[in-house]
Amino acid sequence: MEKLMNVDEAATALGTSSRFPRRLIAERRIRFVRVGRHVRIPASAVDDFLRENTVEPIVLTWRAGRVA
Repeated sequence: MEKLMNVDEAATALGTSSRFPRRLIAERRIRFVRVGRHVRIPASAVDDFLRENTVEPIVLTWRAGRVA
């Protein structure tokens, strides 16, 4: 079974305060599981969130003073 993290653990994994994962949950921007009154975030959901929101750098190629 996959590890389920509480909000504070997810915040640590994301490098943020606990307010940020709570906002992601409220806005339904990250997968989560309700266990009674508790909210848990699967570790894979944090990984997916980071992968989907990673911005790759643009590689510029210079040709005769122009950007290709």
